[in-house]
Amino acid sequence: MSKIYYETMEEAIERNRGKIPEVKARLEAAGVKYVLSCWIDLLGVPKTKPVPMWDFEELCLGKGPQFAVHSVSFVPELGPADPDQIMIPDLDAVYICPWDPAQAFIFADLYWEGAPYNVCPRMALKRQVAEAAEAGYRPMAGIEPEFIVMRYDEDGLPIKAFDVDPPLRNGRFPRRQAWGYDIEATADSMDFLGDLIDILGDLDWDLHDVVCEGAYSQFELDFGYTHVVEMADRLTFLRVFLKEVAKNHGLFVTFMPKVTIGDWRSGAHINFSIQDVKTGENLFGNSKDGWADEVNHAVGGLLRHGGGLSAITCSTVTSYKGLVARVPGFEGGVYTWAPTHVTYGPNNRSAMLRLPQNRYCVENRAVDMCMNTYLALACTTAAVVRGMVEKIDPGPPLGKDLYKMTEQEFDDAGVQRLPRTLQEAINMLKADEVMRTAMGEQLHKSYCAYKDDEWERYSVSISEWEVEEYLRFY
Repeated sequence: MSKIYYETMEEAIERNRGKIPEVKARLEAAGVKYVLSCWIDLLGVPKTKPVPMWDFEELCLGKGPQFAVHSVSFVPELGPADPDQIMIPDLDAVYICPWDPAQAFIFADLYWEGAPYNVCPRMALKRQVAEAAEAGYRPMAGIEPEFIVMRYDEDGLPIKAFDVDPPLRNGRFPRRQAWGYDIEATADSMDFLGDLIDILGDLDWDLHDVVCEGAYSQFELDFGYTHVVEMADRLTFLRVFLKEVAKNHGLFVTFMPKVTIGDWRSGAHINFSIQDVKTGENLFGNSKDGWADEVNHAVGGLLRHGGGLSAITCSTVTSYKGLVARVPGFEGGVYTWAPTHVTYGPNNRSAMLRLPQNRYCVENRAVDMCMNTYLALACTTAAVVRGMVEKIDPGPPLGKDLYKMTEQEFDDAGVQRLPRTLQEAINMLKADEVMRTAMGEQLHKSYCAYKDDEWERYSVSISEWEVEEYLRFY
């Protein structure tokens, strides 16, 4: 893979100069009229100013739109007298919008005063990729996105878009898994799903299948893996186009990890592997020789930093309401199939980390779609490389059903529980120097400040549960 991280804006511009004619010709031939060059904010959301195609060359040479520094939240040390941030498009990350081919997304890197901006998540990931390459490693990832499709009813209230199992007389739903892999549910959803399949086919992302998941109106997309920067771009683009396609059907998509207490959690498992930077060989194993020793050290690094990493991969208050073993009134039974502890096992879906039986990677199951994908993959890369370089021992795998183990058994096995709240996870992130280095000092500080504020706002709110539980009881 060619160089992707540039220490100066001038170098990044020169990267573009020779590619401009070919990319411009391709966009014009496709009928593109507007370019949305997108940088990534603190929470992983793309930000842009549309540019007409006649300014394409100026955009690629750093002469396009600039952005006031206050456009990134929780960066208090910069103010109205400071220079703007400048985005430099990455011409290896161009996506023509399937819902409107007159538009093209181009992912961009942020520079400030001629250097990489220290609150740019995409640059944080690229920096980790560059450092991994120096150690001889190329990080690769596949992500399994899950989401729920909804609509508004006649009263303007949000409800599940595809709900083929009507409530019982008491207003409750049957306690069974009505949706997972169900043929009727799949058939009823194919108008919407067909559009997604066609788009993913055109994008050439190696789509394998679309799954009706456990919760009503919940879906999963399974597509191929790629280099971590491209995978982060893909998932960011995916979140946008899923919402746009849903709007065309009078629907909307939510990536909220749990919509109701009875819902299956919407995850986004990261399947991570490391290639030899010279040969392209998967260092975690292959079908001929099986698992390699290197995967154990990678797991060791992820386990050592699992608590802090979860603050990035499970980034909302609601995320931690899904990382539980069982839920009363759960659709499909009682057990959630969600990870609960910072441990690993062969094909153990109750653990944070799983070594799958059909692919040579480490699957992190403590992940959801609200993450900043760039920071998640940057921190994952840092933890894995640290584990492999230092040859960290992960200890023995735990193949037991974690939902049935006692606290004493966990203590005896030396297994730590995943954080129970966002606040607990953020405190672990604050204390983790490897995560701090991977993100960069300022980005780490800004992210933690934002999440501290999010937790504080949640902590002082009064929920419907509290009103129902306490208002008339006391």
